[in-house]
Amino acid sequence: MPVPEGLRGPDEPPHPGLWGPLRTPPIGCGGLSLALELPALVRQLRAAWRARRGGPRGPGGSHTGTWGESDKEEVEEVRRDVEDRIAHVEAGGRLTSGHADTSPVERRGSYPLIDVRILKSKTSGQQGEVESGRRQMRRQLSFQRYCHASRLLRGLVPRAPPSLHLLDDDYLGQAAYMLSKVDTWNFDIFLFDRLTNGNSLVTLMCHLFNVSGLVHHFQLDMVKLHRFLGMVQEDYHSQNPYHNAVHAADVTQAMYCYLQEPKLSEQLSPLDVFLGLMAAAAHDVDHPGVNQPFLIKTRHHLASLYQNTSVLESHHWRSTVGMLRESGLLSHLPADTSQNIEQQLGSLILATDISRQNEFLSTFREHLESRDLDLQLASHRHFILQIALKCADVCNPCRFWELSKQWSERVCEEFYRQGDLERKFDMEISPLCNQQADSVPAIQIGFISYIVAPLFEEWHRFTEPSPLSHTMMGHLHRNQARWSRLLRADTQTQPRATEPRPGGEGEDIR
Repeated sequence: MPVPEGLRGPDEPPHPGLWGPLRTPPIGCGGLSLALELPALVRQLRAAWRARRGGPRGPGGSHTGTWGESDKEEVEEVRRDVEDRIAHVEAGGRLTSGHADTSPVERRGSYPLIDVRILKSKTSGQQGEVESGRRQMRRQLSFQRYCHASRLLRGLVPRAPPSLHLLDDDYLGQAAYMLSKVDTWNFDIFLFDRLTNGNSLVTLMCHLFNVSGLVHHFQLDMVKLHRFLGMVQEDYHSQNPYHNAVHAADVTQAMYCYLQEPKLSEQLSPLDVFLGLMAAAAHDVDHPGVNQPFLIKTRHHLASLYQNTSVLESHHWRSTVGMLRESGLLSHLPADTSQNIEQQLGSLILATDISRQNEFLSTFREHLESRDLDLQLASHRHFILQIALKCADVCNPCRFWELSKQWSERVCEEFYRQGDLERKFDMEISPLCNQQADSVPAIQIGFISYIVAPLFEEWHRFTEPSPLSHTMMGHLHRNQARWSRLLRADTQTQPRATEPRPGGEGEDIR
């Protein structure tokens, strides 16, 4: 499967394979290619940093230049920021071939966190401040990468976070009981996350890989599997109300339920199950908590890297591939097999782009109307996996009310946070992100009407007869009616513009 157009970086030549013969994701640093050897990169960054500090040292070991007060303040500011956020590597790249776990203040994420100081300079409209912000961004990225690389070379690899305890501890008591019911639709992922001490994604995936026979079939090393899943879970941002590791675990549990549908389970191969669960677990990894239009209008480097096309989904995919290679989970498989897995994971994750909803939905309808879906064909099974992952990603309105309402409030809170940030810096507020104009009931009614209901109606046609599908459609209709009642009550008590907004093609609402 060739790499889709628009997914290569701006400096990447076209390759017939995923990323060519280097077998490492192409990444960049301040516009410079990191295809160099790591020691050479470190030497260059060290030299650049020394030059920025006042030039090379003279024969006597003293600086030939002197610092101004402003330079000292800038360097001190960068130093403080580096202590908080080290090791940001662009586009899912990794500077280390071994496992490097992260602590809460030290992430391996591929994007710089949204820095309000830089954002303010980028949106102030004054050219001098814009240039200053760009210089500060380059200085931060370069110094962060230099510090992280030099620490790795000295063997100072950060320790594993204490919250990731051993598997045996996760399988005790109520958590173990819940795992025995993991194929039921009333699975409460929030309760499960509390019972596993915040390790719902790792625990769930290890269990599903075991009960599905994937560990045995692919001869997976359990240590490497746990390492990889720990990296994925840690690269979700817990500060995001919605796009966090609990959401990933919820989507994974829904995906597992869909894979158990009689029409699918009899046809799927072990590779199909492996791809479906892996894509579900990693489909939103390293999500920044803002949508693609926000990244584009703030000129975020990821938007430039992926040419404003499926920016977040492309980043999730390439981050996943970087962690697969860093953990060595598939290192025992033939190179062409592991590359095929990486490409198919990309195809599945990219399918979650909400702007491609109409494209997938129309194709799905055509197949159902012509009745030409043949699950004996690998390409048709892959398409159904794409549809299943899309369903799992937006299945919250199909859960029972208490769970669905909690997810709805979380996603709206994330929208509102983005809107508050846009308002703070005099940017145009994105659709659905204005807390004063967009109520939770209005957002949910629009989301259900234009996104969820059309998709699940076709899924219901495909899986019929299916008790699970009947259950989901029942929850969906009841939840939609309940949101409508809440909207009417909200409008009567506090009139405001709360008309449901369509979430059609091009509208990035998730």
